Amino acid sequence: MAYNNDNAQAFRTRYRAAIHPLYNPWLHAAFVLLYGLTCLVLLASTLHAVPAWQWLVVPLTLVFFSWGEYQVHKRLGHRKTRFGQLFYKRHTGDHHSFFVEGLMRYDMPRDWRVILFPAWLIVLYSLPLLAVWWLLAQLDGNLAALVAGSMLLGYMSYEVVHACEHLPTEHPLSRLPWIRQMRRLHTLHHRRDLMHSRNFGIVHPLMDWLYGTLHWEPEANHEQNCQQHRLRLSRSADEVLSYAAAPANWPQWHPSSLRIYGREGALAAGEVFAEDIHAGGRAGHLRWDVLDYQPGRRWQASARGDHGLALLLTYECVAVEGGCEFIRTLQYGFDNALMRLANSLLLSRRIERESQASMQALQAVLEGSAPA
Repeated sequence: MAYNNDNAQAFRTRYRAAIHPLYNPWLHAAFVLLYGLTCLVLLASTLHAVPAWQWLVVPLTLVFFSWGEYQVHKRLGHRKTRFGQLFYKRHTGDHHSFFVEGLMRYDMPRDWRVILFPAWLIVLYSLPLLAVWWLLAQLDGNLAALVAGSMLLGYMSYEVVHACEHLPTEHPLSRLPWIRQMRRLHTLHHRRDLMHSRNFGIVHPLMDWLYGTLHWEPEANHEQNCQQHRLRLSRSADEVLSYAAAPANWPQWHPSSLRIYGREGALAAGEVFAEDIHAGGRAGHLRWDVLDYQPGRRWQASARGDHGLALLLTYECVAVEGGCEFIRTLQYGFDNALMRLANSLLLSRRIERESQASMQALQAVLEGSAPA
């Protein structure tokens, strides 16, 4: 049976339940960052009158680190060996079960436990680096500090970039060009049929290119346009999302939704429904697939429509004092070149106005009277 979002959601529930109650994700991340920066500052303090040619040691060492990361990721993270069985269990067993293509973002800071390496590992990693630093320092102190510091910088870069690859799509860091490209490569790596053979690089794809394991596919068209709206409501997150995640309610508050073909109530991942719409001044019909439903937190569905239209709709709720913040993110695009032109000239502005009107109507419905 194929591993899908339902399996990943079930695994997430089990994994989160097994996290020790005293685990603090902020302390975890802060320790790794502060320990690494402290070591880098101490090593940098030993530098003195570095010749220009010695600075070449930094990129060369980072390339060597990238080679090592590639080999460890490929040979120990995705191959079960006696020596690397703990790493294999944590990486392929936990990380690749927690995150799958279509469900790559983390939902809460405690999920960092399955993204970041154990906090003690940076200490263990730094010990042989200090030994290398001491040995090289007998020959050249600058060379020793640059080699050890670059290897430590590679480790920290891995942690930071890997964390960015599991950020929500709407996060500002996710939109940075380099991070966006690496997020796409990492998403493809998490595809079940590619995870053991493609895209092992985390910070950059150099080693995948050299070893012939680089795999690239362009992003789906529905990610070409993104509209996001936020709304503060005086209702609980559970109430708001359970109402909004019930497509049968959409005609009550979204001006584009004419009719829903499907059951009532909030729909769970794996369910399907259809919708008649009139959006951007055009009538159409959509076929929806629900991808994710986490009560009180997140609901997501994708749709295909006429003229090559593809949509990805995400509802999120964040509890705040006195109620919650409701976040609606619509990503869409067209396969048809003529429709892409029409969208840029006219449709996108109409869809934006309709989305704003839908948020106002949702607020009126939820705060004017209890949802049916």
